[in-house]
Amino acid sequence: TLFIAIGAIMISQFRTAQQAHSHLSRGAVGPLPSRCKLLQIQSSPSRSVRMAAMPEHLPKKAALVDRMMSLKEESGKTYTQIGNELGLSNVYTAQLLMHQQQLKPETAPALKKALPGISDTDLLALQKAPSRRWDPQQIQDPVIYRLHEATMLAGEAIKGVINEEFDDGIMSAINLHAHVDKVTGKEGEERVVITMSGKFLPYIEQRIQDDVTR
Repeated sequence: TLFIAIGAIMISQFRTAQQAHSHLSRGAVGPLPSRCKLLQIQSSPSRSVRMAAMPEHLPKKAALVDRMMSLKEESGKTYTQIGNELGLSNVYTAQLLMHQQQLKPETAPALKKALPGISDTDLLALQKAPSRRWDPQQIQDPVIYRLHEATMLAGEAIKGVINEEFDDGIMSAINLHAHVDKVTGKEGEERVVITMSGKFLPYIEQRIQDDVTR
C-alpha cells in the first residue's frame, strides 16, 4: 500500500509537469494550469528558455532555502556538524535548512548560535509549518532515483519481513529518525549507510463501537 501511494503521488506530480510542458511546447499563450506558473531563465539577451512549471508557493520558499544554504556554506560546517550542535540527526538538520521540517522554538537559539548570520525574520519563517511538496523533476537526480530504485526492488521483501516481525502494519514516515553515515568496506571503498527508524503503525480493526463519528 505504501509503495502504491508513493507511485500514485509521483505519477500525479509527473503529469502536472507534463501538462505544463505540453502547454508550452504547443506555443500556448494562455495561463498555465492553476497549480503551476511559468519559470523563465534568460540565457542570453535574445533567447528565453522556458522551463517546466513549478508550484506557485515555491519561489518564496526557494529564496529562504537559498539563504540557508549560503549561511551553511559560509559557516564551513557540514549538516552533521550543525546537527550535533542542535542535537539533531544530519538528515533532519538538512530538512530544516531546506524547510522540509519545522524549526521548533526551543531549537531556534541553537540554530542562531550555529549559524550566527541568520536573520530573526528567517528564524521565524523556519518555525512556520512548511510545505513538504517536492519538485517532480527531482526524480531525475541519480541519487534520488537510485534510492527509489533500491526501495522498489527491495520493497516487497522489506514488507514481508516487517509483516513477519511486527504483523500487519506500516513504518511511520512522521515518527521517524533518519541518519546518513559513511563507513569503509572490506576493500577500502566508501559505503553509504542510511538508517531509518520509524514507529510501527498497525492497521486497526474498524469496529463500529470504537468509531466516534457513529
